Amino acid sequence: MSDQGRRNDRGRERNRGANRARGGQQARKYSESSPAQRLREADPARLVAFEVLRAVSKDNAYANLVLPSKIRQYRLDKRDAGLATELSYGALRARGSYDAIIARCVDREISDVEEAIMDALRLGAHQLLAMRVPPHAAVNQTVGLARAVIGAGPASFINAVLRKIGSKDLAEWLIELSAGVSDPIKLAALEFAHPEWIIRALRQALVAHGRTVQEIDELLAADNAAPVVNLVALPGLGSLTEAFEAEFTPGPLVVNSALSSGGDPGRLGGVRDGSVRVQDVGSQLVARALAAAPLGAGPDQHWLDLCAGPGGKAALLAALAAQRGAQLVANEPLEHRAELVRKALSAVPKEHWDVMIEDGRDFGSQEPERYDRIMVDAPCSGLGALRRRPEARWRRTPAEVADLSQLQRELLASALKALRPGGVLAYVTCSPHPAETNAVVDDVLRGRSDIELLDAGEALDAVALEPLSAGHEKTAQLWPHLHHTDAMFLALIRKK
Repeated sequence: MSDQGRRNDRGRERNRGANRARGGQQARKYSESSPAQRLREADPARLVAFEVLRAVSKDNAYANLVLPSKIRQYRLDKRDAGLATELSYGALRARGSYDAIIARCVDREISDVEEAIMDALRLGAHQLLAMRVPPHAAVNQTVGLARAVIGAGPASFINAVLRKIGSKDLAEWLIELSAGVSDPIKLAALEFAHPEWIIRALRQALVAHGRTVQEIDELLAADNAAPVVNLVALPGLGSLTEAFEAEFTPGPLVVNSALSSGGDPGRLGGVRDGSVRVQDVGSQLVARALAAAPLGAGPDQHWLDLCAGPGGKAALLAALAAQRGAQLVANEPLEHRAELVRKALSAVPKEHWDVMIEDGRDFGSQEPERYDRIMVDAPCSGLGALRRRPEARWRRTPAEVADLSQLQRELLASALKALRPGGVLAYVTCSPHPAETNAVVDDVLRGRSDIELLDAGEALDAVALEPLSAGHEKTAQLWPHLHHTDAMFLALIRKK
């Protein structure tokens, strides 16, 4: 056959494999990674996950806020939404462990690898090491994603690195990474993908709240569990009928709640109109405990949420206040967050709430002894919500905890000035860290004879559907590994 006969009408050589086969020679076998077989487009679920990781890395965004909007933007069905959620949260959650593995598979410092490439590698590593995705699919889909959104050159690099990662399973990688390491904190950091300082803080927190340090592995594992969507129907306003029809299940710990491990709750009509809200059961419990706590003699008309943004607890408190003819003042010092509070409260009749924009540290001096019930949901490290905010574990620092604990003291002291005699205050953090919980309460209450601690554990049990056994020395601490809630801390304080 002439050279011209071996070329097609575009001047390209014809497939010589077939000719060899006809001539008795073995035809060439093309691998799955050959150019003809490579994907050049992004699977929608993986594209959503990648964009979530990029928003977190590039813009310091929060995954739990970005992911729902991306799911709706790309119109993912329930199956793909579940895949995107697992990919996003899983890659963010285990970032520390995956980065250590990636570092063993590249020929440079990972700090020199472009962040977009790192995000793609983390997605691929999660599929290879922690999901039931076939290895060839994990590699090919991730490389196809990279080829579509990053470029052909980076895609080839990602392909090579992922094939090295896939040469061992997660257990084998952990054995290799932990060789020669005897420090239990360092070993736990590798196995459970938590920064070492957080592991130390959580060990201290377990002991401080009446648990044992032996529970640390269970707690860290619970932080890594797939998030469960919690709903609350605002009392007197919302219904969970539509949620139950959408395969949500009744919440076992608190009335008017529901749980789901998949799907987009934003598709529910009640969620869209605000009468049903996405809210962790722990947050529901502490709000209901404040609303049910016994007051001293006097009225029960004026309620305050001192740190209301973004408005979840404020909405539940306002609905409970409305049932009693009371009014909630929701205070938030930042205007853009105050707007979120107004939106959260929009389902509650307007005569039962108002939004103020003030520095909470000045509130007590401006309105002394005015309020019957006060919620101080203080800004905190968020170490109790790491399963819902997987990126937070890699952002927080010990120095931030120290700064926040000082702010927490100032807010609590201000709120106590605003509390009337006989009134009840709930000091709440979504963190079990001793520096943000017991230490704050002890410091602010030390030497005061006009203040008494109510039994927060009993208060939680009074509003829960089953005993929680969360109390310790009159304060209460919820735990992900025990109660399947965020690690909410509660102290109930009554002014004599």
